[in-house]
Amino acid sequence: MSDSDQEFDREYADLGATTQNAMEIAETSMDIVRQFVPDETLADRVRQKSVHSMGDIEFQHLIEFTGSDDLGDDEDAPVRAGARAVLEAANVVTDITMAQAGITGRGHDCEKHKAIGHGSELANETGMTRTAAGVLELDKRGIYDGAIATIGNAPTAAFALADCIENGTRPAVVVATPVGFVKAEESRERIREVSEAYGVPAITNVGRRGGSGLAAALTNELIHVAKDVRTGELELERTAAERASENQEEKR
Repeated sequence: MSDSDQEFDREYADLGATTQNAMEIAETSMDIVRQFVPDETLADRVRQKSVHSMGDIEFQHLIEFTGSDDLGDDEDAPVRAGARAVLEAANVVTDITMAQAGITGRGHDCEKHKAIGHGSELANETGMTRTAAGVLELDKRGIYDGAIATIGNAPTAAFALADCIENGTRPAVVVATPVGFVKAEESRERIREVSEAYGVPAITNVGRRGGSGLAAALTNELIHVAKDVRTGELELERTAAERASENQEEKR
């Protein structure tokens, strides 16, 4: 790997860019996004990534932040919690292969898991979906405790994870953007309910849209935030209000 490519790897661990041209495209794209999306808080970074992923400026208004961490229940709490989990090399657990494949392998030491492929016996016995059964099976093994739980496709996986949280499981953060017309909205609302009830940090979206690409992109942003903390570019332990105030002061 050349020196320039090593620099790209350090600076763009959340993106697929590995060449000069790819990096320039990524930079230009995000610069355009920042013209339309605020750039003051960690939650704003997630909103920016959602717009970049979906190609829709209005999508920034569909992202929800719930739950709390040691600093409080402000909108940055799920991002702080996710970045801490990355820095601690926590498990990253997805619902399906597509979401797992979309999460970068660079910039972190987290082990990636997927629910699909586990719990097949339970699925056969009960008739529940394979992803729901996989969530329950991995939860039995303790995989979700302290993990980054990413759900991009299956509403049934989100429902199953919500039940696990209700029964005592505590992921570090949940990123849930299951897509579709059957129970997708309801599954994300269920995640928000348990997030608020039990303080589990969560990033979700409203409406029918979403998908594995979005879930992977938002998870990658948690990895990017952690990278910025690791390199000293970002102080993590700030509330959203403190961060916004600091950024506004810098602009004056």
